[in-house]
Amino acid sequence: MSKSRHMPVAPTTHKELAAGSGIDAHRHDDNQILYAATGVLAVRTDAGRWLAPATKALWVPAGVTHEHRAYGRIELHLIGLPLTQNPLGLDHPAVLAVGPLLRELIIGYTAYGDRDTPERRRLLTVLLDQLRQSPQEPIRLPAARDPRLAAVCARLDADPADGRTLGEFGVEFGASERTLSRLCRAELGMSFPQWRTQLRLQHALILLAEDLPVTTVAHRCGWATPSAFIDVFRRAFGRTPGRV
Repeated sequence: MSKSRHMPVAPTTHKELAAGSGIDAHRHDDNQILYAATGVLAVRTDAGRWLAPATKALWVPAGVTHEHRAYGRIELHLIGLPLTQNPLGLDHPAVLAVGPLLRELIIGYTAYGDRDTPERRRLLTVLLDQLRQSPQEPIRLPAARDPRLAAVCARLDADPADGRTLGEFGVEFGASERTLSRLCRAELGMSFPQWRTQLRLQHALILLAEDLPVTTVAHRCGWATPSAFIDVFRRAFGRTPGRV
């Protein structure tokens, strides 16, 4: 990641981001809730990448250097919270489920901007209460540190449909399958097949945000059939790709 900028406090606001736009590496003194009512928003740190479609929100704690990127047109709602307000007790980014009530609370709260009114304070109390009850979603793609495993990950990120085995990648990048498998567990916290599935699901979210047909998304992300893709997607997100 490139050198970060220090941005003291993020305002509470809502704005539009064009598809493909982004914000370079930066960090804030406050905690943040980022919610994209349309499109898919990505946050990347040195530890990995998190993606959130319109049914999810991103939590980014104070002091964490991160980048934003928009896939599809983004209607971004951003809430800055002081350090004393950390309803999740998290010191790392996370993706959170957003139900209908929390969605309306976020949209309603950001409509106030930074105006301090009794109504806005009451709305925030309910919003934070709902946030505490929001389950975390497994839409994080961990980043590798070892250059050999990082090379494998980069190759798959460029082409998620590449179906080679870990052993076949090892021949190209100078490491045994056993070594790469051990590195996956140590650095990614999961097996190689699990990581590749997470990668493919993230790419699928991005392509769906760009309005590609489900069949095209399944093919580009490496699933043999659209039905296999739909099944994995439903099990991961609790909904079909057509409802993202």
